[in-house]
Amino acid sequence: MRYIVFDTETPNRRNDRMSQIGLCVVEDGKISAVRGFLVNPECEFDPFNVMLTGITPEMTRREPNFAELWDGGLREALSGGVLVAHNAPFDMAVLAKCLAHYGIEWRRTAEYIDTVRLARRAFPGLPNHKLDTLAYCLGLELDHHDAASDALACAGVLLAAQERGAEPLDFVRRYDLAGRCTLQGV
Repeated sequence: MRYIVFDTETPNRRNDRMSQIGLCVVEDGKISAVRGFLVNPECEFDPFNVMLTGITPEMTRREPNFAELWDGGLREALSGGVLVAHNAPFDMAVLAKCLAHYGIEWRRTAEYIDTVRLARRAFPGLPNHKLDTLAYCLGLELDHHDAASDALACAGVLLAAQERGAEPLDFVRRYDLAGRCTLQGV
């Protein structure tokens, strides 16, 4: 199975654009690629988001916008397997909002796995299942709120959960990209 683990960082509280996206490919139980991209969100930044992520408007000013990044390979990368994210409904919503803003038609729904749900099954004794807590408990490196680092840590959680006997495919859900919600009964 091929998993496309991703994480998004946003420039403001609306969470309708991204300022960074990280991707990590997991194939045959191994991490085969990790990439991170700054994205020009073409909107204002909230001071809180700048403080949280360290990403400033100046850092993204000359970077591609979402549509340019999408046409430059992001579409192909995200189409190559089951999507995975930590607190996935957030990242799926950001992705859906970016697609809608730029008028990009991709697919009506996308399969995804939320590693929060997966980690709750695999590691029930932890005080919480936040990414930084999991990274610490599992000995994973994490530069929290750097999208590539978050995606890599999320991939580590996925693999560690598999090692503990949790089957990721048991956690697949379907996200309605137009309606921006998880479909029930999946």
